Amino acid sequence: MKDSGNTILITGGGSGIGLALATFFAEKNNRVIITGRNADKLREACQKHPRISAIPCDVSRRENLERLVLQLEREYSDLNVLINNAAVQHNYDLTRESLPFPRIEEEIAVNFEAVVNLSTLLLPLLCAKEEAAIVNLTSGLAFTPKENAAVYCATKAAVHSFTTALRYQLEGSPVRVFELIPPLVETAMTHGRGSGKITPAEVAAAFGRAWTADQYTVSVGKIKVLRLLLRWMPGIMRAKIRKSD
Repeated sequence: MKDSGNTILITGGGSGIGLALATFFAEKNNRVIITGRNADKLREACQKHPRISAIPCDVSRRENLERLVLQLEREYSDLNVLINNAAVQHNYDLTRESLPFPRIEEEIAVNFEAVVNLSTLLLPLLCAKEEAAIVNLTSGLAFTPKENAAVYCATKAAVHSFTTALRYQLEGSPVRVFELIPPLVETAMTHGRGSGKITPAEVAAAFGRAWTADQYTVSVGKIKVLRLLLRWMPGIMRAKIRKSD
């Protein structure tokens, strides 16, 4: 993929990895549109770089995505890259919690359904371009889950599978499909969890190198080691990840 001259939509772009990706691509002379639920964070992000603009959107509802796509078609018809970054994670035990359906539904809607729905809605626009891409963020937990985040891990596993199958379906089209798999990253979502985190900027830099090399599966940092160890010593690694924060 070219590293400049793209028009890029990033969900969950007001903070964390999304904001780091937005900043990285804006500094490479790309036009970046970010979405999110927190208007203040979106405003702050836009103030950081003149090539970043924002459209407030709660991606958990399909009707919101439909309105978003209509606006993109009107105002950003040159859009050629979608980065599905938005995600939420709740830690809870289904055997002990009292009907945690709101948290379950939010994780499924934001982490999986929004990825499928927005990708599908934008495919006609993306397929009309000479060069386009869909980038889906997953997690090492897509490959081996931890005990206290059953639904989150399941949604990331689903996105991993969806990404692979979508790549198959889009072979021969102008749309390239990337999977970005970061390790534990220092963000608001992971506050108080684990150690040895890397920064969102480090994730963005690693993805930038893979982006221009057309490396479609991007395992960042410790994820490279994790995937190897899951083949060499799966029982030990699964037991270790199972009890992680």
